[in-house]
Amino acid sequence: MVRRVATLLLLGALCGSLCGCSPAEPETSGAPAGMRRLTEEQYRNSIADIFGTHIQVAGRFDPILRPQHGLIAAGTSQISVSPAGFEQYQIMATSIAAQVLDPAHRNTFLTCAPKDETSADATCAESFLRQVGGLLYRRPLTDAEAKAYTAAAGEATRITGTFTGGLSLSLASMLSSPAFIFEIDATEPDPNHAGGQRLNAYAKASRLSYFLWNTTPDAALLAAAARGDLHTASGLSQQVDRLLASPRLEGAMRTFFADMLQFEVDAELVKDPAIYPLFVRAVKEDMPEQTLRTLVDVTLTKAGDYRDVFTTRDTFMTRPLGVIYGIPVPQKSGWMPYQFAEGDKRAGVLTLMNFLAAFSHDGRSSPTLRGKALRELVLCQPVPIPPGDVDFALVQDTKNPLYKTARDRLTAHRANPSCAGCHKIMDPVGLAMENFDGIGVFRAEEGEGAIDASGDLDGVGFATAADLGRVIHDNPATPACLVNRMYEYAVRRSSVAGERAWLESLNQRFVADGYRIPKLLRRIALSDAFFKIAPPETTKEALR
Repeated sequence: MVRRVATLLLLGALCGSLCGCSPAEPETSGAPAGMRRLTEEQYRNSIADIFGTHIQVAGRFDPILRPQHGLIAAGTSQISVSPAGFEQYQIMATSIAAQVLDPAHRNTFLTCAPKDETSADATCAESFLRQVGGLLYRRPLTDAEAKAYTAAAGEATRITGTFTGGLSLSLASMLSSPAFIFEIDATEPDPNHAGGQRLNAYAKASRLSYFLWNTTPDAALLAAAARGDLHTASGLSQQVDRLLASPRLEGAMRTFFADMLQFEVDAELVKDPAIYPLFVRAVKEDMPEQTLRTLVDVTLTKAGDYRDVFTTRDTFMTRPLGVIYGIPVPQKSGWMPYQFAEGDKRAGVLTLMNFLAAFSHDGRSSPTLRGKALRELVLCQPVPIPPGDVDFALVQDTKNPLYKTARDRLTAHRANPSCAGCHKIMDPVGLAMENFDGIGVFRAEEGEGAIDASGDLDGVGFATAADLGRVIHDNPATPACLVNRMYEYAVRRSSVAGERAWLESLNQRFVADGYRIPKLLRRIALSDAFFKIAPPETTKEALR
């Protein structure tokens, strides 16, 4: 996978340099400097990368709420830490620091020895705290910070009676500091724009690393920041290409797709065991992984057209999932590649179990939930919130002899003018997936009624869910939505009005690049827009 992605990027760069015809990047407004709380995954990844995977992180994290019609990643710029959440950070920090400096691990970072284990040693303490602090804060400690933490370690040594005990408490205070818990946009005067500000090199390094690796900058990226390389086109390009060529890119893209397709729904997913006895624990655990493996296979491993995720017949299977799909899986454990036959009703990630089960009720399928999810998550077309007084009794009555199928019930439901507008948007595409029940098992009939999966999306007709996948593949809203979501994920905030022209240009380049995600990532990471800082006095109107 890494070799394919690297080759693709190299060819793109050579083409651009040879023709010399890359269009100028439209000006963007950017957004004021801010700060974004690390997600739980980013926090855990950062601790593992700094101290090692053997360090355990035990504690609860304040939830990050998903903004309406946005990504959880964007919610990180809109959240503070509650008192209870800060207490949890302190508990985790104390535990992590104790592990880092316990007898089994302390020699990894504590390269000096105190003159006396029962007394403070400012020289040794400061050496350790500067080294670790630079990794935690993703920048060198200031002299004032280093002296304050060293003094705190000395005082804690006096209280605890041991040098490492005092050092552990000082390290814990670093771990519970906003400088670690938040990614902070540190700025400096922009030499290219009089009176303007730009991200400093270390803030650029953090933004790059959390975008492309979903973790803290590594030593090579921090060293590039220290040299000032990230402020030059060649230096930035070298680091971006290095990050993109790493296997760690896959982890970040898994996180992106899980956010885009709202995989958090899976954690709370419950199905009626009397109706769906096949929905066992192993199936629930495997279904999101199947979708992620399929997405990664198309977009990174094969470096293919992003739109093909909606038409591909290639996926991966485990024995528990094979029961749901009616497929014999010879191996008892692990994953195996699988290809649905040509003409099969399944094709693309929207016909895999995860999407079908997540956007259904606990005892029945839901064309409305599935249609709403497709419109909002895949096409970025928000669906209005239904009125509070809507009567869903007819839709929920699966025993009504007059309305045998979901299509029959929804057609009758749409007779209510207050319901017709929204359901006209959701139901035609949701009904295309009615051949799959509430957990994704194929069926030709619902009760005694034959299922009609035909319909249209924005005037383009289809007969089956697989046909719908091809329609989504060819809909221009599909790649445009991906571009907007990827930029939102990159900057961890919603886009603003002053960025719309640039996003439209980015979408056009994504089309010209053959809808290849690695090229999209590279264009974002090398763009001025990705690092642009707007002046604090930017008006609200400009940010709408």
